[in-house]
Amino acid sequence: MINVLFVCLGNICRSPMAEALFRDLIKKEKLNNKITVDSAATSSWHIGSPPHKGTLAILKEYNVSADGMAGRQLAKGDFEKFDYIVGMDESNITNIYEMTGQPNHPKIIRLLDLTDHKKDVPDPYYTGDFQETYDLVTEGCKALLEKIRIEHHL
Repeated sequence: MINVLFVCLGNICRSPMAEALFRDLIKKEKLNNKITVDSAATSSWHIGSPPHKGTLAILKEYNVSADGMAGRQLAKGDFEKFDYIVGMDESNITNIYEMTGQPNHPKIIRLLDLTDHKKDVPDPYYTGDFQETYDLVTEGCKALLEKIRIEHHL
């Protein structure tokens, strides 16, 4: 089983959006028996909370389920469990390196580094633009799935 973890600051906007989108994508591609997906936060602010109402609204608009999702904090043990730890921005990446004790490890990647954008996914908690985040996360998730397909011959 290939394990993917998406990480952002609070685990209520970007990383649960990525988790839901990636879960939907692997289900449509009939890969949910080969790939698992989860999400986490670098902060402890929203542990146990559902995704942000803006995240839920945009996912509902595109008919993507967020059922059963609740905020949790990244744990050091996640480094051993997950094959891909995907941060939404450079600050997340720095925090992931510190929290896992694994600086510059190749399994830790910034989502949009897999696309032509090579930038941070903007946090809609602050920008209010859930559509922009949805579009970028969708593109990043498709690129991540392609990377996984190539690396694991799927």
